[in-house]
Amino acid sequence: MRFFAFFLTWWGPFVVGALDASLVFFMPFGVDALVIYLAARDSSLFWIYPILAAAGSVLGAATTFWIGRKAGEVGLHRFVSRRHLDQLRCRVRDKGAMALALPALMPPPFPLTPLVLTCGALKVDARRFFTTFAAMRLLRFSIGAVLARAYGRGILRVLESDNFRMVVIAFIGVAVLGTIVSAFLFWWNTHTRSLSAA
Repeated sequence: MRFFAFFLTWWGPFVVGALDASLVFFMPFGVDALVIYLAARDSSLFWIYPILAAAGSVLGAATTFWIGRKAGEVGLHRFVSRRHLDQLRCRVRDKGAMALALPALMPPPFPLTPLVLTCGALKVDARRFFTTFAAMRLLRFSIGAVLARAYGRGILRVLESDNFRMVVIAFIGVAVLGTIVSAFLFWWNTHTRSLSAA
């Protein structure tokens, strides 16, 4: 329980935001739920949680962007399915960093990580990319925090109920399983690429 208690502190949104935007970890709705809970619980500081979550998200996305930049367009197919790759290439080439605006605002299951990888691989301007990404993530998390501030008591009653705790346990199980699968696929893709290059 102490481990989970850490995520209910100020640093929780930053850490979970960074993990959520990385290539390996899989946490559907994890950041949003955490920001909403903390903002509802601590209404006087509700504004700080979106900032921390957005900052962590930018850090995680920077790692994913860098991996895409290193992989390049040739190596991109090892991380993104061929079915989505052509679509993503067209979107990024036509709109550049602005292609991130709506996806960065959308909650899961919208696949943001492949788009971040593609932006890195196609050498989208890093300044525009991170400015757009940070602004959209901050807007997304701020909407949740403002709603939590307004409806705090009702939200806390739901989030602290036994039924919701069962949902959280199920999501943790999905997140752990998804992270294991993502880590294995990342290792497999990297290992296969290094063998084919040798």
